Amino acid sequence: MKIALATCRDLPGWEVDDKPLHVALEARGVELHHPVWDDPAVDWGGFDAVLIRTTWDYQDKPHAFMAWIDRVAGLTRLYNPRSVLRWNGHKSYLREIEAAGVAIVPTLWLEAGSTADVAALVATEGWTRGFLKPMVGANSRESIRFEADAAGLAVAQAHVDRLLPAEGLMLQPYMAQVETVGEISTFYFDGEFSHAVQKVPLSGDFRVQDDHGATDFPVALSAAFREASDRVVEALAGDPLYARVDFHTGDKGEPLLGEVELIEPSLFFRHDPHAAGRLAEALLARVRARSRGGG
Repeated sequence: MKIALATCRDLPGWEVDDKPLHVALEARGVELHHPVWDDPAVDWGGFDAVLIRTTWDYQDKPHAFMAWIDRVAGLTRLYNPRSVLRWNGHKSYLREIEAAGVAIVPTLWLEAGSTADVAALVATEGWTRGFLKPMVGANSRESIRFEADAAGLAVAQAHVDRLLPAEGLMLQPYMAQVETVGEISTFYFDGEFSHAVQKVPLSGDFRVQDDHGATDFPVALSAAFREASDRVVEALAGDPLYARVDFHTGDKGEPLLGEVELIEPSLFFRHDPHAAGRLAEALLARVRARSRGGG
């Protein structure tokens, strides 16, 4: 079986988290390839399946990426499936999950092309600190926190005025617990819970990605977080092969959904020796089922 793990052109040299997945797939007889997603010379139809893994520049060219998804899905099996990827590519999907009864971080949706008075919105909500991030983005791109004072609101308004003409933004209260508790991420393969990690940023920072210096470690979930996580996965559209669910912690310790990563999430295989094997088995089961004419 010939499988491609789609990547990007300038993958950082420190990225080794997927190595256990490479080992797990090759141990199961897979011929692995690592093509760059926007390389025009790649014959995507020559693979039995394409698994999106480290296409970490897609947010810089989202239209080209979505066109690539459509093309590859017409040539071979793509995971996650095209419908899942398109659904997850815009953070408005959080509205659907919230409607299914899952508590999310409180959010005001600022639509592209509109105008917004940040000071008025924050005052109405009674927030003392705020957070802004794009509806399409990753790795904390164009994300800022700000104080609800004159200086902070001026910075936030300038941020909105610069970005909102071209892209939608999410205005939220700043979840200060991220600086101490960090973020809880849960991982599911073929709808089944695999493992969970806690990601804690550098002192005073809010960015929980390891390329920003954050630390991460395995964590045992409380009943509340596990229940909320399961409900999120039950609400997902399109039967994803893999899912990462990211939670913040509210003022009372309650789980608040931050986002769901279904496109190219880091899966933190390093924190569970069996996780890579679980994904490998789930992927191969789907490819074989499709080869036999199944779903």
